[in-house]
Amino acid sequence: MSGSYKGRHKLQRLQKPQSTRSADEVVKELKQKQAHLPTYREQSLKIHGLICAKCAREFDLTNKHLLTVHHKDGNHHNNPSDGSNWENLCIYCHDDEHSRGLLGDYLTS
Repeated sequence: MSGSYKGRHKLQRLQKPQSTRSADEVVKELKQKQAHLPTYREQSLKIHGLICAKCAREFDLTNKHLLTVHHKDGNHHNNPSDGSNWENLCIYCHDDEHSRGLLGDYLTS
């Protein structure tokens, strides 16, 4: 190896783009942009209705907070807009659904 390298290929530092806005202003703007987008919970309630998919209990606007959205495949990042990975479950059925796996693991060990 020869000593021909004389520092010709210095790394250049990447400089941050100059911004006149504060981080708080940027965050506020992003939140405002997302505020008009419906959440997957709102989408699921609209698609599947105010009813528990497991016990068939019906809900109305006064108690819809007791309905949760269960992800069938267990991946809460998988939110197709057609609602195919969601089912509305009341809080009791949702807890039961998630405790079944724990109970099954406990009983088989």
